Amino acid sequence: MPLGYKGSYQRVRAYLHDKHTSLRPVTARPPSPRAVAGWILRHPDTLPEPEQIQLKAVRTHCPELDARTRHVRSFATMLTERHGERLPDWLDAVRQDDLPSLHTLAAGIDRDREAVIAGLTLPRSSGVVEGHVNRIKMLKRQMFGRAGFDLLRKRVLLA
Repeated sequence: MPLGYKGSYQRVRAYLHDKHTSLRPVTARPPSPRAVAGWILRHPDTLPEPEQIQLKAVRTHCPELDARTRHVRSFATMLTERHGERLPDWLDAVRQDDLPSLHTLAAGIDRDREAVIAGLTLPRSSGVVEGHVNRIKMLKRQMFGRAGFDLLRKRVLLA
């Protein structure tokens, strides 16, 4: 018994023509979560106008995302302009909103509040030292089980 469509080409063509020309509402694809996160994390002045418009639309449709955006941007301002003295007010504002992910961040910051305030205020940074430690750990992982301390020492000193 043969399988397949037994109708004519004209019937298929008419069906597809009706589907193609039917009036269906055209909706724009919603932006991906990655795109929205990128828009939130970038400085507002660097966003192109179409992305600013899309972000504004997303923020008006989702009040939680709007609150999260406000908190992230105010923290970024504290970070870039070195206003660590504003951290307690920022933490209080975060706790007032119902945003569990930011509550977790706030709890982590509270555990070492003085160090975070110092990091947000003082011009000195341990970033260079942390970078060297990270590089040494990477070298150690690469050589695990293959070489001894002498070769590790030479790679660290020569790099």
